[in-house]
Amino acid sequence: MQQEVIIVGGGMVGLSLALMLAKTNIAVKLLEAISYPNYDDANLAPYHSSFDARNSALSRRSVQIYQELGIWDSLQQYATPILEVNITEEGSFGKARLIAAQEKVESFGQVIENAWLGRVLLSEVKKNPLIELIDGVQVTSLKQDEHLAYLEASKANKHLQFKSKLVIAADGRDSFCRKALGVGASVHDYDQVAIVTTVQTSKPHSHVGFERFSPLGPLALLPLPGEYRRSVVWPVPKGTEGEWLGDENDQHFLDALQKTYGDRAGKFEKTGRRFSFPLSQVLSEKQAIGRVVLMGNAAHTIHPVAGQGFNLCMRDAYVLTRYLKQQVIKNADLGEVAVLKEYEKSRLKDQQRVIKFCDSVVRGFSNQNPILKFVRNTGLMCFENIPGIKPLVANYAMGLKA
Repeated sequence: MQQEVIIVGGGMVGLSLALMLAKTNIAVKLLEAISYPNYDDANLAPYHSSFDARNSALSRRSVQIYQELGIWDSLQQYATPILEVNITEEGSFGKARLIAAQEKVESFGQVIENAWLGRVLLSEVKKNPLIELIDGVQVTSLKQDEHLAYLEASKANKHLQFKSKLVIAADGRDSFCRKALGVGASVHDYDQVAIVTTVQTSKPHSHVGFERFSPLGPLALLPLPGEYRRSVVWPVPKGTEGEWLGDENDQHFLDALQKTYGDRAGKFEKTGRRFSFPLSQVLSEKQAIGRVVLMGNAAHTIHPVAGQGFNLCMRDAYVLTRYLKQQVIKNADLGEVAVLKEYEKSRLKDQQRVIKFCDSVVRGFSNQNPILKFVRNTGLMCFENIPGIKPLVANYAMGLKA
């Protein structure tokens, strides 16, 4: 009898994981709280709570995973490769560059708008016979015993019950499932919100991504499809977001970008609607709890400074699928506690390395002390000029040394 896994949370991580499991011949029941948008118009990708205005910088490893799933060709048309990365700090001498050709790779990764990534993933899930998608369903209870995990949920005033050998909770930073299991989480509020939008510049992006550290926060400018389109992610102090949002602040926002970036991108000519997202680090105390595994932001929510959060989740999902595939081959219990704990243990090194790096960058570049500013800019110059450092960092950033 074919075993079935229940995934709670149908965002980008949940959908991607469902496709990985289905490819391993594991049936999936995918529960999503929000009703998905109407995708009748092939030229539109309406925003959904999980597929919003943000963009994802897919690492080379994430791209490889989508290639293995056979869906990269569908995603490629909405993605843009990153061929070079420039790292600088406003008003300082330090700078560093990573160039794909010098590292002997075709790109460092691909930038894709979440709305399009979500649309393609959802389309693939809907046509997969091994995946049953139930949206607009709110999980209200999660319990487990030695043999099964049990879920209760509501959908349009109907009471639903589910049970499975394994439940994977990918239900976000404020995970209901994590709380229902009594699992705590450490929370660090960065006291920042990310201002996210798309801009048009007078100079073509030439597939170059910029990370520009400013007194407001680390500003990322990444290439998008269309020669002059770029995505902006700009963490700013909480409470100041009002001056950046709204049509009336368009020119004010463009002027601030121009001041921070100078003429590297040419003139910032147009901006799309800006959105804001609060930034915090949320780390679950456990990720494998009996027959339940926490995945995605339910397991670890990190700062977007290096664009590593989603890629880390993709590697988690891929490794978990590998463990479950071995259980399928042995015709063994997919929710075997010892196997799930082994999965958790196997992921800690990669997770801790990425989490520590992102947190250190945010904290290190947030301090405007002149001595610390000199030290970190000296570090950027060392990164730029000392042989052997760039390939190591590039491989980690691309997810190839996880």
